Amino acid sequence: MGWAIAVHGGAGDIPLSLPPEKRLPREAGLRRCLDVGIAALKAHNHPLDVVELVVRELENNPHFNAGKGSVLTTSGTVEMEACIMDGKTMKCGAVSGVSTVVNAISLARLVMDKTPHIYLAFDGAEAFAREQGLETVEMSHFITPENIERLKQAQEADRVQLDYTQPIPKEVPKEAAVADGDSQIGTVGCVAVDSEGSLATATSTGGIVNKMVGRIGDTPIIGAGTYANHLCAISATGRGEAIIRGTIARDVAAVMEFKGLSLKEAAAYVIDQVPRGNAGLIAVSSTGEVTMPFNTTGMFRACATEDGYSEIAIWDSPTK
Repeated sequence: MGWAIAVHGGAGDIPLSLPPEKRLPREAGLRRCLDVGIAALKAHNHPLDVVELVVRELENNPHFNAGKGSVLTTSGTVEMEACIMDGKTMKCGAVSGVSTVVNAISLARLVMDKTPHIYLAFDGAEAFAREQGLETVEMSHFITPENIERLKQAQEADRVQLDYTQPIPKEVPKEAAVADGDSQIGTVGCVAVDSEGSLATATSTGGIVNKMVGRIGDTPIIGAGTYANHLCAISATGRGEAIIRGTIARDVAAVMEFKGLSLKEAAAYVIDQVPRGNAGLIAVSSTGEVTMPFNTTGMFRACATEDGYSEIAIWDSPTK
């Protein structure tokens, strides 16, 4: 048994030809966040504090679809979501429809720690954030030129577009765009276990480009995009509707408990049940196992374990 940590920055149909200016900053961001998490675990911080800290770093990085890099709704607004969960106590907190809070994951943590509830959304979540003194800014803080362009492309194609989608030529029929254009996904997450076997998970996202105002994805839904218990901690990324239907995160824990599978076997089994091109996840077990399966072309991901193993990868071949 030993500590382990995994981080993701979204999965999807990430082309092997992804330009260096898009790939390198994300790889560097993953590396930095992994290092932050490793240092926190080595300092014997509780995994709940570790995953919150790491996801805050990811939210502050505009190259990921969460916090500063959140994609835009059909109205050009930002609606962020986040969720955090402690495996031992199964306490959890979630928020949706957040538009002015710098770190939605910390608001989710406060919902868990300071209220009798699990989930707050929209005006109620915003009011609670102000009441608790969390850092807030004007919504324009989150609206980057890159995401304005993504929204423009999606609206020109008249479709909902997931984060890493490449621009679609205007001559491509709308039907074709819908068929193969929804293959790009962006969310951030972190899972961690300490040397005592305590587990935690945190997930945060800006949603999907050109989504309807008020749409809620899998990230803040316990058992869909985020889940932790005494066996494992999971953070999922992908097409939210598919992940919700499959209750992906909870299913990993259930398969371990009821089928007696290892973490790696359980996660692989669950991802295999999801239609191809829709999902990925990161997971750690109470015994320090780590796994990061996906059925999309790629997934921005990184992990490290106490025995010295580390990996930073996008596609099947990791870069050490």
